[in-house]
Amino acid sequence: MADRGVFAEQAMQYAPQLYAAALRLARNQADAEDLVQETFLKAYRGFGGFEEGSNLRAWLYRILTNNYINSYRSRQRRPDESDLADVEDLYLYRRLDQLEHALSSRSAEDQLLDLFTDDEVKSALEALPDAFRIPVLLADVEEFSYKEIAEMLDLPIGTVMSRLHRGRKAMHKQLYEFAVGQGLVQRTSETQPQ
Repeated sequence: MADRGVFAEQAMQYAPQLYAAALRLARNQADAEDLVQETFLKAYRGFGGFEEGSNLRAWLYRILTNNYINSYRSRQRRPDESDLADVEDLYLYRRLDQLEHALSSRSAEDQLLDLFTDDEVKSALEALPDAFRIPVLLADVEEFSYKEIAEMLDLPIGTVMSRLHRGRKAMHKQLYEFAVGQGLVQRTSETQPQ
């Protein structure tokens, strides 16, 4: 059993990361702030049950994600209040295919994705239903493993993998349609996403 006296020392270092994740989930600053505050309150109250040596960051993200899901369900009928325009430095697709490969080995898809601004990527991400958006955010932005995401969302790992695949594919299709619309690529049967 962990000592609550060390909570601030250990958990507060993750506050900026949690806020950034909350902003991506909640899509507006006020809700993100509330979400983080509620997360730290619940984490503080439950810190006595936290097992030392386990992944504190993943535990905090699980609380954050569950808080978001619970609040989302309670206000499901309320329309979205804003978008992800305030989120900075979201380079989701710029690292999907491990862009550390030399430029000569980069795929045409990677080169095409470099033409997109963060706004187009944010828009594609925002357009995803929460069932796909949350796993994509946790995997591709927050860099959690499939296993950690499965534990956070209380889903089988296969479901997480499926939702990630479908979410990424939907984003890819939306970005492709944007590129065609902007004249960045020509629609052909070879380049059209499946």
